Amino acid sequence: MSKIRRFFLPCIFPTAADAQTTPAPKKRLSTSLRDDIDEPTNTKSAAADQEAQNPDQEPTSPEDNSTTLLIVPPRPSKSMVIGTIFGHRRGHVWFCIQQDRVSMKPTLLLELSMPTNQLVKEMRCGLVRIALECARPESTERIEVTSCPLRLVPVWIMYCNGRKVGFAVRRKASGQNRLMLKMMQSITIGAGVIPAGLGSSGPDSGEQIIYMRANYEHMIGSADSESFHLINPDECAGQEFSLFLLRSM
Repeated sequence: MSKIRRFFLPCIFPTAADAQTTPAPKKRLSTSLRDDIDEPTNTKSAAADQEAQNPDQEPTSPEDNSTTLLIVPPRPSKSMVIGTIFGHRRGHVWFCIQQDRVSMKPTLLLELSMPTNQLVKEMRCGLVRIALECARPESTERIEVTSCPLRLVPVWIMYCNGRKVGFAVRRKASGQNRLMLKMMQSITIGAGVIPAGLGSSGPDSGEQIIYMRANYEHMIGSADSESFHLINPDECAGQEFSLFLLRSM
């Protein structure tokens, strides 16, 4: 676990070079708005005078002065969530998303086929990109598939830094998972180890659980693409981790 802490903890203690930013001055409403309000009245009176002088001239229609409007695609929505990466040392990696640290019901819980020690090796370079891809069923209409949120897809094909490494499965939070999340309620950002036997049972109950917890930026590009990006504290250089959910055509 000291390896993960070596990459992540330096972000928690930024250097003293961070300067305080001066808040931007407040903008005041321009007094020229009063002139803009009176302008349509003057325009109407001028148009009436011109029509009286030229009674034979055909009135101009609004379509003659119409302009072409550019259709701008909507911007992707963004929101802040809490993400936790955890797993036994010799087990698989889990990825959990919560709306807040108090909630015991995660909005997304994925079990990745990647072993924990392999993820630790990938994080040594400081850059990890995990892409989870699912195919659109041919037997289902496009409208029905699009209406299904990506976080409800049961199985994903998994890629890590461009290499296919297995798959990911959506899971429901068990009592053991909720117990572990309850133990980390007071933790918003940090990395550490949960002692053996707490929050787990079975053959891996004697192993410690490694975790890394941080704020993530959740971005929704479309109905077929979402992503979660780890936010380093105080914008300092540190671990870069992103997870993408993609639905192919």
